[in-house]
Order: sequence, then structure tokens, then C-alpha cells
Amino acid sequence: MGYLEGKTAIVTGGAGGIGSQICKIYAEQGAKVLVADTGSDVEGRAGLDSARVDQVVEEITNNGGTALSSVGDIAEMDYAESLVKKTLDEWGHLDIVVCAHGILRERMIFNMTEEEWDEVVRIHLKGCFTITKFASIYWRQIRNSGRLIYFTSDAGLRGSPGQPNYSAAHAGKLGLMRSNSRALAKYGVTCNAIAPGASTRMTDRGRTVDRNNPPPSESAAGTARDPKNIVPIAVWLASDAGAVSNGRVYGARGHTITLFREPVRERVLQFEQPYIEIDDLFEIWPETLGTESFAGEQR
Repeated sequence: MGYLEGKTAIVTGGAGGIGSQICKIYAEQGAKVLVADTGSDVEGRAGLDSARVDQVVEEITNNGGTALSSVGDIAEMDYAESLVKKTLDEWGHLDIVVCAHGILRERMIFNMTEEEWDEVVRIHLKGCFTITKFASIYWRQIRNSGRLIYFTSDAGLRGSPGQPNYSAAHAGKLGLMRSNSRALAKYGVTCNAIAPGASTRMTDRGRTVDRNNPPPSESAAGTARDPKNIVPIAVWLASDAGAVSNGRVYGARGHTITLFREPVRERVLQFEQPYIEIDDLFEIWPETLGTESFAGEQR
């Protein structure tokens, strides 16, 4: 008996390096899985291709699991709605939505085009909104349970200099996740995020990757960079036991799972009048909020 026995799941980006592992192991844990993806390249420029999606479904079914395929653009409202409808029509209920989709279009901020900005934010952030909207309509009606799992990134947590669009979209997911966790909790729905570290087609494009050798993702299986390492926390968050977590961010990489501390007020400066005089602020700053402590901070 698996931890997800009897549950159904939609996994967007389900043919990707991390998404495909989630689909396969969710099925091993007893879930019926709708594998949704464009089947496109990392930049999202190659159009729709069902080959990689069908391959994941075939592997699941050959191993005795239950899965269906769907190919489309998750940032399109009609397509996102169709995923929820297909799941309900086929299996009668929806329990889990995992948003593992995404594309890359890297550029320094001063070189980035409007299209490069818009498309990355559209796919990553709007793609989470669309499927969440239609899943939450169903969950609000049944008032029972639901699991939303977003994938963010270190770029969303700390920023990445050559990925302003990607960083902004992933940080936006955290805001959406926190809003969902507060709005949907009364319907039994949880929403959490995972910041993964693994070798995939996306990380194959990294600045430190040797282009003269095979992509690192091709030899990641069984190592600390194996995308499979990300799945255990995704199973726990999707399970009944995971109901205790809501609005939290987890890191997963190699041999480590991390629970991030949520933003807190580090220091507080209070003053008697609503408006502090500018000269006073400059004078008391070193002894209150401080300046020396900022030196050398990693961002």
C-alpha cells in the first residue's frame, strides 16, 4: 500500500527531468497520474510534441501504474481547465496538483527583450495560476482536501544575475503559494513549494558546464544530482501526513531536505512620532538597524 493510494494527481511539466520522476514515483505510491507537458525544448520554442509525454505514461503503465497523457500550454486558461475536467471525467476526483513546468530564456537585465521577460513569467507564474484556479474551484466545492505543490528555485529565493525573468517568476510563485495557503486552508487545501537542486536539461545550460563533454544530466542517475532525489518530499507533501504543512518552502537536493525559515523582522526601529526626521534617522541608524552588519552579506 503506497502513501498515495487511491489519489489522483496532475503533474505539469510531467515529462521533464524532475516532473517525470514525480509522475513515476507517484504512480508507484498508488496515485493515478495525468502527465501534462508541452514536450518542447528548454526555451519553449519547439512547439508541442507528445513523444516525451507518451514515453512517461508508457513507462508507468508498463510497470502496472495508471497514467494519462496531455499535451498543451499550461499558461492557457482553456488548457488548464481541460486538465481538471479530464481528471474528474476519468477518475471522479482530484487530490494533487504539482506544478513542475518551466522554461529558460537567460539574459542580463540590460539585454533582455520584452518577449523574453513576458514568456518566462507567463509560463512559470501564470501557469501556476491557471491550474490552481480550476483545481481550487473543485476543491472549494467538495470542501475536503487538496494538495498544491509548486516548484521554485534558488533564483527565486536569492536571485540569479543572468535570469531576472526566471528569478522574478519564481519569487512570484512564493507570493502566490502564501496567498493560496491562507485562502484555501478552510477548504482543507494545502499549498507548499520546493526549491530543488538536480541535474536536468535546464541546469545543463549552466555557465560552469563544459560544453565539450556530454550534458551532466545524462550521468546524474544514482548521484547526488539525480532528479529522483527530489521526489520523497514531494510524496510527503502530497500525502495525508503532509496536511500539517501549509505555506512553507522546502529545499531538496542530494542527501538533504531543508525547511526554510519564513521571512521575519530581523530588527525593528520604533520612534515616538509617525514621521521620523531624516537627520534623526541618519544619526541613530548605526546604533539601531545598523550598517556594519550588512557588509559581506551573501545575496
